[in-house]
Amino acid sequence: MDKIALSVKNLNKYFYEPQTFHVLKDLSFEVKKGEFMAMTGKSGSGKSTLLYILSTMDTSYEGTLSINGELLTGRPQNQLAAFRNEHIGFVFQFHYLLPEFSAIDNVMLPALKLAKRPVEEIREKALENLKLLGIGDQALKAANKLSGGQQQRVAIARALINEPTIIMGDEPTGNLDSKNTQIVFDIFREIAQERGQTIIAVTHDDDFANNCDRILELMDGKLVHP
Repeated sequence: MDKIALSVKNLNKYFYEPQTFHVLKDLSFEVKKGEFMAMTGKSGSGKSTLLYILSTMDTSYEGTLSINGELLTGRPQNQLAAFRNEHIGFVFQFHYLLPEFSAIDNVMLPALKLAKRPVEEIREKALENLKLLGIGDQALKAANKLSGGQQQRVAIARALINEPTIIMGDEPTGNLDSKNTQIVFDIFREIAQERGQTIIAVTHDDDFANNCDRILELMDGKLVHP
């Protein structure tokens, strides 16, 4: 069980407005530590809804969610927020950087919020992550002065700062050209292989998905390939 990063059992999700709609239908699956998994499916298949539940931000569902062997279903919001900050990193289609802050200051934010390490140690770790992503020389530049590909790499460095168990991506290469898409893919691959961190990425990019370790495909709220 210690090799399992995330476990979902008998997950069901309903929307009740304007009428009852069964969005996710009795999903059960596990994701291993160090696994790089793509989540695919047509628009409306339920993949973004599922990612929102896996991230612990949506708690209105039936079934159970465990991360690192810890049952998270039923926990209060303040506990879930603390768990997210420490154990889950997020990379979205849009980078959500603070534009006037420098790259390194953006990367440091989740660790400053967690407050488990001295500020100088956090700064050193942030710089190390930027170097890992090939943009250490951009550390002091304001986020709004960086290219789109550089901004997305800063967002990944930020997602890594607390050394989370799982990095969740929602179309993380959706706004990038093919060259930067490949760079981001290679970074995720290295993180999974070298650091043993789990990557779960929602994507519409078939090439991206086909090169992952596994594809979890949703169709009409059901798993096609568990």
